[in-house]
Amino acid sequence: MRTTCTKPKPIAKGKCPLLVPQNHPPHNLNNELAKERNRAAAERTLMAWIRTSLSLITFGFGIDRIVEAIRSSRLSDSGRVDISVRLLSIGFIVIGNLSLMVAIAQHQQVLRRIRRHDFLYTPMLPIATLTALGLLIVGTLALIILLVR
Repeated sequence: MRTTCTKPKPIAKGKCPLLVPQNHPPHNLNNELAKERNRAAAERTLMAWIRTSLSLITFGFGIDRIVEAIRSSRLSDSGRVDISVRLLSIGFIVIGNLSLMVAIAQHQQVLRRIRRHDFLYTPMLPIATLTALGLLIVGTLALIILLVR
């Protein structure tokens, strides 16, 4: 991108003129500050999804390990972990991983949109709704397994 020296307003003697790219409107300080606030909000949102995903993954792994430790501490003839506990654990881990992947993709999309000069709001994929639906499915399956036993 070529830049040219333009003088939008008369410049005081001894001051440097602004460098403005050709075919690009001059930067508006309010717009640039708003973009920075949006970028910071996107970072905070990604960090919240990282914490949520990590919690889901840890919870899934923890359930499996705790149930396995309880069963192995008993002097029972069966040392295997029940398949329903394993499925529940896998469900939490998968939902955590999928939520994190979608959050990363959405974060990159938001950053690309902020960098554009013709920013236009468009609704994004509702990660929270998808995560809630995934947890609803896992919870319903867990309830069905417990009721059937």
